[in-house]
Amino acid sequence: MNYNQICFMGLGYIGLPTAAIVASKGIKVLGVDINEKVVSTINKGNIHFEEPGLAKLVNSSVLQKRLRVTNKPEPSDVYLIVVPTPFKDNHEPDISFVKAATKAVAPYLKAGDLFIIESTSPVGTTDRMTSLLYLERPDLKEKIYIAYCPERVLPGNILYELEYNDRVIGGIDEKSSQKAREFYSTFVSGELHITNARTAEMCKLTENSSRDVQIAFANELSLICDKAKINVWELIELANKHPRVNILQPGCGVGGHCIAVDPYFLTADFPMESQIISKARELNNYKSFWCAEKIRNAMLDFQVKHGKKPKVAIMGLAFKPNIDDLRESPAKYIAQKVMQSEQNTLMIIEPNLKEHSVFRLTEYRNAYEKADIVAFLVAHDEFKSLEFRQDKTILDFAGVFKQNII
Repeated sequence: MNYNQICFMGLGYIGLPTAAIVASKGIKVLGVDINEKVVSTINKGNIHFEEPGLAKLVNSSVLQKRLRVTNKPEPSDVYLIVVPTPFKDNHEPDISFVKAATKAVAPYLKAGDLFIIESTSPVGTTDRMTSLLYLERPDLKEKIYIAYCPERVLPGNILYELEYNDRVIGGIDEKSSQKAREFYSTFVSGELHITNARTAEMCKLTENSSRDVQIAFANELSLICDKAKINVWELIELANKHPRVNILQPGCGVGGHCIAVDPYFLTADFPMESQIISKARELNNYKSFWCAEKIRNAMLDFQVKHGKKPKVAIMGLAFKPNIDDLRESPAKYIAQKVMQSEQNTLMIIEPNLKEHSVFRLTEYRNAYEKADIVAFLVAHDEFKSLEFRQDKTILDFAGVFKQNII
């Protein structure tokens, strides 16, 4: 099918890469974002966050006039809602951005248009947005196609995974599912799996909740091993020799805008049923607090032993290795927690950032050389190039060396 224009509502970590890929297929794309700085940046052919290959793709699409960005929608054939869905202080999901984006496109819809939600959403959100659209535009009832299709990509490899990963597509009816499938086939090489909207919504939440539970098991093992004086890295490596065991690696918690957030969408709506999911969230959050306390105790021990305050290197701020993304980062939380007790002797290191609005960053080799206490929170590749130093107190929460007990 030929599309006159595709409209993307939201140009963040998923919206912009997807818009750029669609534009690269020769389809005219309109990107919409309420942030004027984002609009201006992209229209100049630049990007507002780092992702391998994205800058070149966006620049090319803008120069060839296949990608244009503004702050409000325009008549299009397909509308994709790719806005954030954060959670409130009580861990209830907030779909206000999805609702606002839906209302924004409602006046521009026409019969035969396709409306897709990609934003991670509580079960039933697509049904609620369908009702909202029909309330705003009763003339279009059963004359437009509506579907939910979640992304499942890894930061740092987004462009490849958007194109080659399988996708789950859930329409409000069979015709909507097929219409959405037709659209995604223009740029997705992976298999397109058809289901209904509620199942597609639950699928996204299930995938990330499952990973959160698996990480919680690894983190719980690290707590047990610390008390039992066992090297958790060696233990997991040996246990994984079993043909049916695949334990993940522990860390300083869980971050990112998916795994650290999506389980709350289930615990909020199904509190009695989501016992394991809820406990996993609690444990992964506790691991960050535990790591911060370990660092603070090491600082106190050093001061008692040497009669002076230690120089401490906090190695990593991102929520996972080799990216610059700090969303829901446990490392960031730990750095802030440790800073509450000491700032003057603290060095913050994040090799994937040039600067930060709160933290004064230090070059990683410099910091490692000067530090008395080194706390590895993220296993960035740069850190793995360092040599293990017996003359330092090393708290390896990320498995950089895997030689010591945390």
